[in-house]
Amino acid sequence: MSVTTPEWLARHDAKLVASENGNSWMVYFGKELTYVLVLVPSKGNHGIKVTQTINGKQIYVQEVFPTENEALQAGLAALQKSIGW
Repeated sequence: MSVTTPEWLARHDAKLVASENGNSWMVYFGKELTYVLVLVPSKGNHGIKVTQTINGKQIYVQEVFPTENEALQAGLAALQKSIGW
């Protein structure tokens, strides 16, 4: 799945990079890996796990989604809310 860096991240010198396996995305602030978003199977659908790499803190997204893209977008929305942007 091809995903571009959301504008709200780009404004802060951040970028979203897809992993080679297509099941996770990394958020870099400058050159520092800061967050990882990972797709997880959930009830026959897709969930998303968002983790801050510096301390292992998770941002919880409780819903499940029919598509991988919807799960990723929900993870990004939760990240944006957690950061306060």
